[in-house]
Parts: sequence; structure tokens; C-alpha cells
Amino acid sequence: MQELTRKQQDVFEFLLSNQTNFAYPPTLNEVCIALGLNSRGSLHKHIKALINAGLVEASDRKQKGIRLTEKASQYLPPDDEATGTPFVGYIAAGKPIEAVVQASYMNIPDQIKTEKNCYILQVKGDSMLEEGIFDGDWVIIEQRSYARNGEIVVALVDKAEATLKFIEQYPHETLLIPANSNMSAMKYRPEQVEIQGVLVGQMRSYTN
Repeated sequence: MQELTRKQQDVFEFLLSNQTNFAYPPTLNEVCIALGLNSRGSLHKHIKALINAGLVEASDRKQKGIRLTEKASQYLPPDDEATGTPFVGYIAAGKPIEAVVQASYMNIPDQIKTEKNCYILQVKGDSMLEEGIFDGDWVIIEQRSYARNGEIVVALVDKAEATLKFIEQYPHETLLIPANSNMSAMKYRPEQVEIQGVLVGQMRSYTN
């Protein structure tokens, strides 16, 4: 493989690890969240390097995603190594933080996920504790870009930071609401918030 920087390698490994788990190529926003990048501009530079290396190409405008090339397929792990639900990093249950990619998979019961594409995040923070979601818990997220008012969502704020909150959407504003009586709702203009998925399941370990 052509020499890549560490961040370019992270982007490439994220695309590899999600190749068979998502119905469509991940968008720039989704990759930004997973890799903890502050802007799509910095991601564009890494994608351009991967394009020059012949490893990725942009999908058509309708899909707006990033697709692996045939050359990249040689780096895919064997089928028996890429099983389970992708664990793609961390999500804030507090102030928004950036997710960090983890190229790994977890086997989880079918009962706590849906038949649609799902991924796993680990919670950081205590803003959802009154809903029984604690720091260190794993949450299973159904990947979609819409939600009903009152659902718990992964929200991308200003295309830069991700958070786990209840959502209330109105024509003039979007509220991201914690489940912690010591914290206040965060108010944004609708265009500032993008839904990246909806909570469908949860896991917890008592060993640590």
C-alpha cells in the first residue's frame, strides 16, 4: 500500500471496517464523527490522498458517500474476521465531544438491535443517567437521519461534535434535552443539528 499518514490510515480502516455493515457508503459527516475530525475540510485532504492512492472514490451526488475502489478490496479482512456489529467509538452524554474510531466488532443479541443497519457507541458522561444510561455503557444505534420528537438520538452539532440526547424538533429550533435534572436543554437552529441515528438498545458491564 502507498505510504499513508496515521490519519489517512484511520480513514481508510474506518471505510474498510464498515464496508459490509452499511447499506450505503458513509458520508463525510459520518466519517468526521467517527474519526474525531473538527471539520469536513480536513477530511477532504485525507480523502484526496486516498483517491490519489487509488483506494477510494466519491459516490455519485445522490448518494453523497465515500466508496472503496476495487484495489482497496484486497485489504478487506476475511469474512470470519469481520462479523458482528461495528463498534465505531465514543459518544458524549454531556457536552458534545468528538467520536473516535475503533476498527472492531461486537457480537450482540438480536433482541437489542433492529433489522436495519446498526452500530455501537460507548457513552462518556452522565447527562442521560436519569434515563438509566450511565458513563461506560454501550448503546446500540440504528443508523438513520430522522427521528420522532422524544426519541434519543445521536446528534451531530455544527458538523463537528456528536452527543446523545432526547430530541425535540420545531420549525424555529431544535432542542437536545438531557436526562439529568442538573443540566439544561441545548438549543440550536434546525440547520445546526443532523441526526446520525436513534437509540434502540443498551448494554452494561459490571466487571470494571
